[in-house]
Amino acid sequence: MTYLILKYLHILGAVVLLGTGTGIAFFMLAAHRTRNAAHIALTAATVVRADVIFTATAVLVQPVTGALLVARVGYDWGMPWIAGALALYAVVGAFWLPVVWMQVRLRNLAAAAAEAGEPLPRPYHRLFRLWFAFGIPGFGGTAAILWLMIAKPAALP
Repeated sequence: MTYLILKYLHILGAVVLLGTGTGIAFFMLAAHRTRNAAHIALTAATVVRADVIFTATAVLVQPVTGALLVARVGYDWGMPWIAGALALYAVVGAFWLPVVWMQVRLRNLAAAAAEAGEPLPRPYHRLFRLWFAFGIPGFGGTAAILWLMIAKPAALP
């Protein structure tokens, strides 16, 4: 596989991670603000599918293309920007995996409320706040990884 194809796939994976994450956050927040349980359930169902199709695929592609690029270019795995990106990737993953479970749970809670014709339950609201809080380091970490990939700093602050 040529260098440019690998680099393209790696950048495309990063764009998909950031783009899907941003879109998911926007649509979940917009649905939540309606307080309409049926709307939230439908949006959350779509968000879960998008995470499985797009985010999970990119999560798998990134380390593969990254490792192939490191080997192809001959970078040292100990370079600060590579080590920093890998550490952040682990942190982002630690936040993203629970977020997927939270989205499924938010979907289920909203669907049950809609089916019963009741308002969103208290656990839904607590879980939404947690989902939002987990998104901040998840998104921030992903954006920082992209910066590291572009800037390739010789040292990290």
